[in-house]
Amino acid sequence: MRVLTFLHSFEPGGVERIALRLVRRWREQGIDAPLFMGRMDGAMVADVGADLAVIIPPRRWPGVAHWETVWMMLTLPRVIRSLRPDVLFSAGNTYAVICVFLKLWMRSDCPPIVAKVSNDLDRLDAPWLQRLVYRRWLRLQSRFIDHFVGMEEPMRDEIIEGMHIAASRISIIPDPALSDHLIARLRRPERTDRLPNLHRHFVTVGRLVPQKNIALMLRAFANGSAPNDRLTIFGDGGGRAKLPALAARLGIAERVEFRGYVVEPAAMLPTFDALLLSSDYEGVPAVILEALAANIAIVATNCSRSMPALLMGGKLGALVEVGNVSDLALAISAVRPGSQNRELSLSQAKRFTIEHAGDAYLAAMVSLTGLTTNAQDAMPVQRNIPDVAVSR
Repeated sequence: MRVLTFLHSFEPGGVERIALRLVRRWREQGIDAPLFMGRMDGAMVADVGADLAVIIPPRRWPGVAHWETVWMMLTLPRVIRSLRPDVLFSAGNTYAVICVFLKLWMRSDCPPIVAKVSNDLDRLDAPWLQRLVYRRWLRLQSRFIDHFVGMEEPMRDEIIEGMHIAASRISIIPDPALSDHLIARLRRPERTDRLPNLHRHFVTVGRLVPQKNIALMLRAFANGSAPNDRLTIFGDGGGRAKLPALAARLGIAERVEFRGYVVEPAAMLPTFDALLLSSDYEGVPAVILEALAANIAIVATNCSRSMPALLMGGKLGALVEVGNVSDLALAISAVRPGSQNRELSLSQAKRFTIEHAGDAYLAAMVSLTGLTTNAQDAMPVQRNIPDVAVSR
């Protein structure tokens, strides 16, 4: 079985990070897993994408980043016809439009598609008309995409309701944001030297885009934090220019640090006391899983159906209503570092490893195609494809 994964670029994003880790895992297992990249731009090329051989199209037009979905539609069919993969893996909701296009354009030449549902389908944050259009779009996807993967059990009903499909077309595979090795690295020892009046150091990790609602987090931090508390923000995006000004207006500029994108931010989580998540909507946020592995306190908005299950009904963190500044501020003020349940957080984190998910994805693909994953039976990847190039 040959599994082709396609991504826009190495620009930072949870969907792309997980997909790159899956491709690497499959290759380590001897699976024939080519990776098509629309472009080589992005910080993750030196991070999770380091030394990962990829197939890229020739660069013929400038400004591809501004219309990369159209670019992918124009270039991917030729690669598919050359490689003849048995399965296409769509890494997240962003790529659904490409999947539908491929099925319409290539018809019987398009192989089965396994698509991960990477984000919230309810979209309660959106106006009713937008939600209505989105529901129609989900129904259209279900006519062309062969199999869907949800990242946590509550997503099963969410996908069934949104896509109007049978449960047999859905697999639930806990999102592989972690590995056994990473959990061991993040698991910090329990601190016994903390003084009651010591300041708390909060952290958030994510793209600085409207979905993450960092402005809400800053307002809540200003209202709920103690004078000596600090907040560090890892991530870049379109909101980077305005957010420091907001922090200054709120009088917390000296206590908030914007660090930008860093390689493997998860490795830094054990140095903090609590993770904050203020998103309007999410699927299964990888940073929540990383915080569970690091055994730090968690305060998050209830931004998807999966959040209560991830935090086990509040046993592993505090959940507040989306968009509610006062509730988020109260939850921030109530954080007590060192009070997390170590055994419970470890047990939950171990469900979300690449070791489990890599095999589970392959099992779903085998069930869909009836083919084997035995590396000895796989055809070698055709590298000399006309009009594309292989890069590292």
